[in-house]
Amino acid sequence: MTATTTVDTLGPLHADMTAWRRDIHAHPELGFQETRTADRVASLLQACGIAVTRGVGKTGVVGTLKSGASHRSIGLRADMDALPIAEGNAFGHRSTHAGVMHACGHDGHTAMLLGAAVQLARTKRFDGTVHFIFQPAEEGLGGAKAMIDDGLFTRFACQRIFGMHNRPRLAVGRFNVKSGPMMAGGAFFDIRVTGRGAHGARPETGVDAALAAAQIAVSLQSIVARNVAPLDSAVLSVTRIRAGDAYNVIPQTAELGGTVRAFSREVMDAVGRHMKRVAEGTAAAFGASAEVDFRVLFAPTVNDPAQADVAARICTELVGADQVDRNPPLVMASEDFSFMLEQVPGCYINIGNGEGSEGGCEVHNPAYDFNDQALPLGAAFFVRLIESELAA
Repeated sequence: MTATTTVDTLGPLHADMTAWRRDIHAHPELGFQETRTADRVASLLQACGIAVTRGVGKTGVVGTLKSGASHRSIGLRADMDALPIAEGNAFGHRSTHAGVMHACGHDGHTAMLLGAAVQLARTKRFDGTVHFIFQPAEEGLGGAKAMIDDGLFTRFACQRIFGMHNRPRLAVGRFNVKSGPMMAGGAFFDIRVTGRGAHGARPETGVDAALAAAQIAVSLQSIVARNVAPLDSAVLSVTRIRAGDAYNVIPQTAELGGTVRAFSREVMDAVGRHMKRVAEGTAAAFGASAEVDFRVLFAPTVNDPAQADVAARICTELVGADQVDRNPPLVMASEDFSFMLEQVPGCYINIGNGEGSEGGCEVHNPAYDFNDQALPLGAAFFVRLIESELAA
């Protein structure tokens, strides 16, 4: 079967994938609450003879399909959760849940993987095992780690793993495939500063936590400038400062919070160490104390070079080399598929969601919607990958 007929073969499933995707879009669920979505996924997988395991990482679903006698195995992953955003669209499949919407395309990712699962179950033109991994709670709640901690890769052994995310403003029919670091790791931090409260007219009798916090916010900016190598990339942003409740009271405590992004675990860990040193030292200079809570929510997304080559070859077979960007810009946003890539070699790619008015709206926006024209192409990538890498 040629790459062209792979895409064409998925054509008859386009209407089904569109219906699944729009149904999921109309019924969005937040992380670890994806019970309806998990039910829908499980029933569709079971209907085509795929073995289903529910409740992996709370609300995750894993479908397992075997063909032939080979012990080779590949995992394919899609995310299922929505975001706490009030949808601004007026089309028929808009969210029916107030304050929740699929603003990142996880409905489309799920539909593409379901389409691939149905096609592979029908044809079984491969020799080995495919695990279809439908992950909950990608949006900062730790769904990937929850599945891993629940034995994902011991219960469903994967020698390699692949995932995909839509990319607005990238034309439908185009792919981005990057070797090595692709997306930044993400950490959140909270710093609590404790001084000694006093009357606003008598600051000499207290220790001003607000002043110490303000100086810490400024001093933190020296970490990237003076402790991260110039050829490495990192971002440290203080995004909130809270202190005091009255005009005439010097506050006893103050709080800072923000985010850090970096493309390697080493840089991320170094920023965390320096943050503790700077915050504690700066607070001490004012006679105050500081406690730092630095927590990594997302590891850097780092593609295995060999698996990136595999993914790029599959994309090239589908759309041609001129439609595959092998050196797209690094992305400062984060993705918790990164934790799976730390366990199993694999690759995470971007598929075009469209340009202009259809598909060009950025993710995490109330006007976003997944472009259904990308569904057959995304499903075809997964099908062609399995048929090629698990060839009989």
